[in-house]
Amino acid sequence: MRLRAPAYPLITIDPYFNVWSPADKLTDTDTVHWTDYPNKIVGTATIDGKDYRIIGGDNTIPAMTQTSVDMSAFSTTYTFEENGVRLTLKFTSPIIPSDLYLLSRPVSYLEITRTVTDRKKHTVSVKIAVSEAICMDHRGDDSVVCDTLTLNGGKLKSVKMGTEHQKLLEKDGDDLRIEWGYFYLTVNGEVGTYTADYEKKDAEGNVIGNAAETFVYAETALTSAPALFTFAYDDIKSIEYFNEHLTSYWNKDGALITDEIVKAHADYKATLKRCRDIEDKMFIDAVRAGGEKYAELLELAFRQTIAAHKVAVDTNGEILFISKECYSNGCAATVDVSYPSIPLFLLYNPELVKGMMRPIYKYAASEQWSKELKYDFAPHDAGRYPKLNGQHYGLTYDKQMPVEECGNMLVMEAAVAIATNDTSFANSHMDVLEQWVKYLLDNGRDPENQLFTDDFAGHLAHNCNLTLKAIMGIACLGIIYGMNGDKRAERKYLKLARDLALDWEKRAANGDGSYRLAFDKPGTFSMKYNIVWDKLFGTEIMPKSVLESEVASYYKHLHAYGLPLDSRKPYTKSDWTVWTATLAEDRKDFENLIAPMWEGFNVTPSRVPMTDWYWTITSEHKAYFSRSSQIWKSFRNRTVQGGLFIKLLEYKGIMKIK
Repeated sequence: MRLRAPAYPLITIDPYFNVWSPADKLTDTDTVHWTDYPNKIVGTATIDGKDYRIIGGDNTIPAMTQTSVDMSAFSTTYTFEENGVRLTLKFTSPIIPSDLYLLSRPVSYLEITRTVTDRKKHTVSVKIAVSEAICMDHRGDDSVVCDTLTLNGGKLKSVKMGTEHQKLLEKDGDDLRIEWGYFYLTVNGEVGTYTADYEKKDAEGNVIGNAAETFVYAETALTSAPALFTFAYDDIKSIEYFNEHLTSYWNKDGALITDEIVKAHADYKATLKRCRDIEDKMFIDAVRAGGEKYAELLELAFRQTIAAHKVAVDTNGEILFISKECYSNGCAATVDVSYPSIPLFLLYNPELVKGMMRPIYKYAASEQWSKELKYDFAPHDAGRYPKLNGQHYGLTYDKQMPVEECGNMLVMEAAVAIATNDTSFANSHMDVLEQWVKYLLDNGRDPENQLFTDDFAGHLAHNCNLTLKAIMGIACLGIIYGMNGDKRAERKYLKLARDLALDWEKRAANGDGSYRLAFDKPGTFSMKYNIVWDKLFGTEIMPKSVLESEVASYYKHLHAYGLPLDSRKPYTKSDWTVWTATLAEDRKDFENLIAPMWEGFNVTPSRVPMTDWYWTITSEHKAYFSRSSQIWKSFRNRTVQGGLFIKLLEYKGIMKIK
């Protein structure tokens, strides 16, 4: 990979079990959780009696010289060289979307390989240690309990760590890490614990004293055979779902984490091969679809998109795929976060898209939403991670996103039906889908001043892009009817969508071939990403000439690091950039719109997991202010990066209506 990642994923299982290196070198700084809080993995290699640091920023031990870093969809690989020895560290999280067992099994790998480069004999051992922060919100919040285990008839040693006071699913929030469950570090070698002092700081970063931090460690001699370490986390219960505590998919039948660790060691080679086969094919197809820079952006987005979800099973045995809005308020199962993410999952497992939608349908049918509030449109979310007990975003009308979420759910439903060639899931919700289309017909032509997915830019009335979403939502009901064999209803809704599109063309035109941000704002522009499904479905709702002239107009707005979202501010959204670029008929236009975004991620000083919201002039990720004027950390590690896969989805042709 030529792209320098803003941050490198090391462990990516779910929103809690998540570790990154925010630097070019693995020894430049300590590893962190995606929220930037310390989540330290410390690695030491001993070569002929001398210690070298291979993971972490503690400069009391000299760093081994890092010679390369590379990243693929499933793995991040580092090489180090010193005194005639080369070490290769490969971190792999095998979260294969099509395999729900592997996707949810909370075990991540680190393989370390030794190569002698000077033809001399060397004695080499490696030691990996993990901080108590892995199992609590902030290190020092609680005391930890540790235990050592012998697994697989003595072939493996494991050390287990968890908080003394287990706070099982007690809190929900955004800037929050897990406070329950147990972490396991396992190797064919020796394991144990130790403590180390660290400086305790206040909220302003001032040192206020020292504290002790517990680490668990695993170590082994490194011979010609690679050493394999596994990091595992048993959260016992994963999600609170309408007041029920649910397990993840992997332990839905009572599986034990210790057995899963043994299986993970046994199936490593086969699992790694499966990952390589998938990522190699993905990369080749992506290069063919949109070029090498596009393919590298997909590699960067893949693990983070998947691991910002949790795979759970409801009491009916149905799959739930719960997203977390990472540093954008912590909402769970948010519709306008699921909507941009679906291209990845339509490609690799459409069942996961159904798993995103099930919590929304359940809440929309609840007494609160349908009877007390009497809302006739789709909810925004189903809770705040990890507690899904009803919409968190706010229940007053001014907090709703009616056109946005109705359109999103309808597009998602039609896309799943097309991808699976099966309308049964849509048919089981047809009453509510028809209700949502009625809302779009009544309110979508010229939306009132209401929230929409780009609400960080503020409310906006007469939003041209929101009308495009309504157009596609209406068309999608027609698509579903058509797949059911009801051609009369299909023609009806497709005609309604086409008539609205022709009306949109007249009212949104700037007169120079470009189209406005809002109907009442001549001379403005915005990415018209919502109409991309018209191209993918082949429905020809919008005249091609409109899309061609709109795409051509984007060139005059391009900045060094991307196309701004609209004419209000010089910031952009990476997911919408790729959707907008996919409107282009010419491959060169697609690459020209993508290249500045690639460069933005390549040079950004914001060393955080791939943000989807950044400044197109500086490449920095966007920070925003709360009402109390405090700076908040901003979008990162979000599932919406699955939207980058939309060009690959178009290339594969699986969205074309048969």
